[in-house]
Amino acid sequence: MVSRNTIFHALYSNFLGNSSGWYKKTIIAFLLLNPIVVFTLGNTVAGWLLIGEFIFTLAMALKCYPLQPGGLLAIQAVLLGLTTPYSVFHEAEANFEVILLLIFMVAGIYFMRDLLLYVFTKILLKVESKPLLSFLFCFVSAFLSAFLDALTVTAVLISVFVGFYTIYHKVASGKIFSQDHDHSDDGGVHEYHREDLDQFRSFLRSLVMHGAVGTALGGVCTLVGEPQNLLIAEQADWEFIEFFIRMAPVTMPVLIAGLTTCVLLEVFKIGGYGARLPENVRSILSETDAERDQKRKPSQKAALFVQAVVVVILIISLAFHLAEVGLVGLLVIVLLTAFNGITEEHQIGRAFEEALPFTALLVVFFAIVAVIHDQHLFQPVIDSVLQMPIEIQPTMFFIANGVLSAVSDNVFVATVYINEVKAALDAGDISREHFDKLVVAINTGTNLPSVATPNGQAAFLFLLTSALAPIIRLSYMRMLLLALPYTIVMTTVGVWAISVFI
Repeated sequence: MVSRNTIFHALYSNFLGNSSGWYKKTIIAFLLLNPIVVFTLGNTVAGWLLIGEFIFTLAMALKCYPLQPGGLLAIQAVLLGLTTPYSVFHEAEANFEVILLLIFMVAGIYFMRDLLLYVFTKILLKVESKPLLSFLFCFVSAFLSAFLDALTVTAVLISVFVGFYTIYHKVASGKIFSQDHDHSDDGGVHEYHREDLDQFRSFLRSLVMHGAVGTALGGVCTLVGEPQNLLIAEQADWEFIEFFIRMAPVTMPVLIAGLTTCVLLEVFKIGGYGARLPENVRSILSETDAERDQKRKPSQKAALFVQAVVVVILIISLAFHLAEVGLVGLLVIVLLTAFNGITEEHQIGRAFEEALPFTALLVVFFAIVAVIHDQHLFQPVIDSVLQMPIEIQPTMFFIANGVLSAVSDNVFVATVYINEVKAALDAGDISREHFDKLVVAINTGTNLPSVATPNGQAAFLFLLTSALAPIIRLSYMRMLLLALPYTIVMTTVGVWAISVFI
């Protein structure tokens, strides 16, 4: 017979798999502590503790994917009555567009990876100046995010950088381009390539962070840039052009300051930035690119042409909002698979491997948001801001929205604040002019300071939990540090612009 100790040991060993022993014990401690806090200190304290615990699981994403520990915390929150299954479903339903986007658009980007890698490889090899290259990545990400959406642009960046990394890692491991390779395993990397590999990781980290911040700089400008922008514009009854013009007094100074920060960080090598592309890596990427150009078959050239046509269709569809983003992603999948001969189920299935774990994690995150909503954790902050003198309310709204968005989720914070402000307008408590000022503060406040943490913006969280993050060693704390200079500049300029122009 198997002893109880043996079974207990096996259960403990299986719990959270290969995670560190201290991490497993910490999660178990959280699960044991939460019921005690609920019954002794009340739901409010337990709710804030739960937020801190969930942020911890995000911070330890490289130790264990946050879906499992975060999911256990979310399940316990429902069982303890901190929220209900209906509330969780309501939060997911309210963000259904984002869920569709993740499922279909990210998969659609997967089928464009050859074209994206082709274009960005040319840019990477032709632009040798790192400050200029960083500026281009940040500016292009901002421009695309203004007309597409931040998550789609982030998916593009992830796909491109994984492609870059895979090419070099394969060669550094002594394999040729056509061979299968696990780029997450450094065991086969030759010793004389390891220093270049570390520098290459640093180079990619800085570039992808410039790009990620660019999605925030551009996403705040238009009503299609971020999910909450559309909701805010609907409540304010603003069309595309009016939304852009009303936001411009804040968004344009912040955009200029953000792009300037990008260049200065690279020139002066501040805060983890400044790593250059090693010459050995550049040489390998260049040789591989030339070899692929030379060996490219007619069928592969036709596939690139089809991808280019679909990119145009994608941009037009999103820029003019011809359909919801997720449905446009499904259109992309159908077109690219149909015209490029991808007809087998397992070939299509690979495209969904990247997005579905994060989609599940996002729904778990909505459970935490449901706790915030049901326990009214942010209500005291909202009430205190609304009771302040009217002339400083826009500035304080910007700051309060920024702080709360960095802690939780900018879409949720924007939803709560815009609904409260609209209710105040409808009740006659504030004028339409003051309402418009507060709307600008809410939109910019939830979009700009929220770059401070990965949980502040879905695009940042997506990057942190993507396949790219572990291979370039992009941890939660490293993201915090890399985002810090941008957070300081964007928040400071945003507060100044709100106080002067709004």
